Amino acid sequence: MGLFDKLFGKKQQQETLNEGLQKTREGFFSKITKAIAGKSTIDEEVLDNLEEALVSADVGIETTVKIIDNIEKRVAKDKYLNTGELNTILKDEIRNVLISAPQDTSYTNYELPAGHKPHIVLVVGVNGVGKTTTIGKLAHNFSKAGKSVLLGAADTFRAAAVDQLTIWSERTGVPIVKKEMGSDPASVAFDTVSSGVAKNVDVILIDTAGRLHNKAHLMDELSKIKRVIQKTIPDAPHEVMLVLDGSTGQNALEQAKHFTAATDVTALTITKLDGTAKGGVVLAIANQFKIPVKFIGVGEKAEDLLVFDKQQFVDGLFPTVE
Repeated sequence: MGLFDKLFGKKQQQETLNEGLQKTREGFFSKITKAIAGKSTIDEEVLDNLEEALVSADVGIETTVKIIDNIEKRVAKDKYLNTGELNTILKDEIRNVLISAPQDTSYTNYELPAGHKPHIVLVVGVNGVGKTTTIGKLAHNFSKAGKSVLLGAADTFRAAAVDQLTIWSERTGVPIVKKEMGSDPASVAFDTVSSGVAKNVDVILIDTAGRLHNKAHLMDELSKIKRVIQKTIPDAPHEVMLVLDGSTGQNALEQAKHFTAATDVTALTITKLDGTAKGGVVLAIANQFKIPVKFIGVGEKAEDLLVFDKQQFVDGLFPTVE
């Protein structure tokens, strides 16, 4: 098996995902087991307990209601229940939620969308969600997939962000464009894109300040970055990626609401799913926002930032043996 297969092969990704979702899976299914203990039919108590299990996994009220309603319809005629059948029904309904959500497979195996070069990604998100670390992991994985990468440290309001991205640059061997703290973020972005075009790189990843307390200021700053980038490449950025911390559950949903109102987010990355039992938030986000989830983080290693695959995610939520 080659390096590419080890990093990006479906079997390896499924194993990594299964391990990363362990806390969510164990918490969720322990509650399901209690919900149906001693029951041979799906009654109101079972449905109430199932609803509680879904909500506690941060699937969200709206998504939970949709799943419970669909289960009620499916068992209206046949009240017989065993654990295997309930797991199958739940798996089907969760899959249906994800299938109805948009998905863009352009990054499969860390490939890049065709039709332009360089591919420019503007990365946004509040401080602490793993934004800068995600950029570093993306740089590593794109490089391992054979792509040339350039980093732009446009989060100039936080010295730690520039330092952290510099460490990732050194660790991955990916060049970085940066300036002193307090520099104009748009200026850093412009220099990054200009350098990337001159060097004919495949992908440019630009970090931005993680502030949300002043939405108007955030909008102005991101708009300025876009304008200066477009002086070099008129259709850039090609992606505005919002990074959310999955371990914060419903707070991640609130952040998504604020950022999607402030700027044109085109993709989502959900991090830190391995450290929480609240991995169901991926379902809530997929159901409520018409923006594709493109990457999920399920561990500390760069290879633990996975291209999001709906089917793999559903399989990762359910025990191998039902």
